[in-house]
Amino acid sequence: MKEKKRVLVVDDDAGHRSMLKTLLSGWGYEIVLADDGMVGVEKVQEGIFDIVLMDMRMVKMSGMEALEAIHQYNPSLPVVIMTAYSSVETAVAALKKGACDYLTKPLDFEKLKLTMARILESIYLKQENETLKQRLGKSFDRERIIGRSAAMNTLLDTVEMVASSDATILITGASGTGKELIAEAVHFNSPRKVAPFVRINCAAITETLLESELFGHERGAFTGAERQRKGRFREAHGGSILLDEIGEMSLAMQAKLLRVLQEKEVTPVGGDKNISVDVRVIASTNRDLADMVAKGTFREDLFFRLNVVRLSIPPLGERREDVPELALYFLKGFAEKNHRDIKGFAPEAMEAMIRYAWPGNVRELMNCVERCVVLARSQYITLEDLPFAPGDEGLGEDHSGLVSHLPMKDIPLVEVEREAVLQTLDSAGGNRSEAARRLGITRKTLLKKLKQYGRA
Repeated sequence: MKEKKRVLVVDDDAGHRSMLKTLLSGWGYEIVLADDGMVGVEKVQEGIFDIVLMDMRMVKMSGMEALEAIHQYNPSLPVVIMTAYSSVETAVAALKKGACDYLTKPLDFEKLKLTMARILESIYLKQENETLKQRLGKSFDRERIIGRSAAMNTLLDTVEMVASSDATILITGASGTGKELIAEAVHFNSPRKVAPFVRINCAAITETLLESELFGHERGAFTGAERQRKGRFREAHGGSILLDEIGEMSLAMQAKLLRVLQEKEVTPVGGDKNISVDVRVIASTNRDLADMVAKGTFREDLFFRLNVVRLSIPPLGERREDVPELALYFLKGFAEKNHRDIKGFAPEAMEAMIRYAWPGNVRELMNCVERCVVLARSQYITLEDLPFAPGDEGLGEDHSGLVSHLPMKDIPLVEVEREAVLQTLDSAGGNRSEAARRLGITRKTLLKKLKQYGRA
């Protein structure tokens, strides 16, 4: 079902408001009413709207004043001014202040309908164009990847060089460092950028289903296979496939993947026909594949096939000079999302964030900033808002001080366990497989506990 566009009508004439609500509702819009400019500004700060219809002359706050206030809060929100006092000067002033258009009362309903449709269509096309530009940008755009440390600049220089090739890429780095973002940069700056970019998490799918997910299956190949499935490799034909957490793949599946890489063809489960595929493979892992090869848990021949070009992402703790830029980037996004007027970080808070080791890497930093934005008690995030104490170097593997902020007297064991699990999940940047590993439990056990905590 198509989502209704939300329209805010701001007018101090009760009759005119009522008429517009009836009219616009009949056209399929969702209507919210405000009887004054000040109320209109408050409505914009409280909710999300697609367009605003604003009367020019109102007693408490004029339409011009409300227009300025709304655009200070949300510059991209389209506002159409309505007035019974038509003049070229007023129209020009409203347009200079950022109004999308100008209509005179009594309203020409057909013109109003066409004006609103034109503005909304223009916004849609602009958004679509921006998306297309991001996908089809001709040159490598490192501005999308936050971080200007020497380590990140070296990495991005390498990405820029290898993106235009067709070489297989192995991206390594701890959980939460941004491996998927680097994989996207490789694909969308390659000659394959107009073709699909398909991702699959090898750890999130059981071994029995992974083969079907990757290579497809024929109808009736197994119980529940009620129809034929192409599989991710065929979906990615002409483009790229990201095999995330490749280190979690079983030896049996590794052998089948190796054959696909060598022969450039797949055989669906239950089928006897080989199907050619043209796919660039990008693999990523937070594990040491060379060590796994030495231990016999990862095939050496597959490792060499994947490790044509390696892109190693340094952990955030080794490039802490990137913390301020990343933190401010996340703050801007979360403040807008949560409608919070948060201007930045207090100097001592930022200093503590730079000193912190960020064991959960960029994902942990992102989660930390979101929490701070939601719970901040002023326009600047302070030391008291941070989920760790000044001087903490990160939880690391031993979790020292994991629940040190809890008053341990008379706390039920189940609460201590809950806090330990949730803090470990946060420190792992939300990566459940990594959190389970740190806690020394299976991923299935962790998911069961998270379900009990209402975090599934």
